[in-house]
Amino acid sequence: MTLRQQHDTVHVSTRRGLNDVTVDVTGRLRASGLRDGLCTVFIRHTSASLVIQENADPAARRDLEAYLDRLVPDGDPLYTHTAEGDDDMPSHVKAALTRTSEQIPFRGGELVLGTWQGIYVWEHRTGRHRREIAVHLVGE
Repeated sequence: MTLRQQHDTVHVSTRRGLNDVTVDVTGRLRASGLRDGLCTVFIRHTSASLVIQENADPAARRDLEAYLDRLVPDGDPLYTHTAEGDDDMPSHVKAALTRTSEQIPFRGGELVLGTWQGIYVWEHRTGRHRREIAVHLVGE
């Protein structure tokens, strides 16, 4: 058995909240020709994060967003890092509380996600952004 590696990049336009990138990542896996192994996704930003989350009921995503917004509100006078607006520092705190990478096994050329799981870029800023995700595939 010889393991191969492949590196790729997914660019995604985001809006505040959870932005589904499952199809984008799956497309990179299928294009690689790899059948069995491990997929690592890593977001190259400090004000957005990656999560694997419920993909069936949008209410679950809305509730997560509402909870994190209540926990880390925009415009809190505690913050001094506000160069880019009221959502600047809260976006960094939210990214620090969540994740910058996820690892998903793949088998038979498909990600081994659960029935109700999707891969999301969680955009913590209020404006639209273009985010970059590094995809690293290792397998055979």
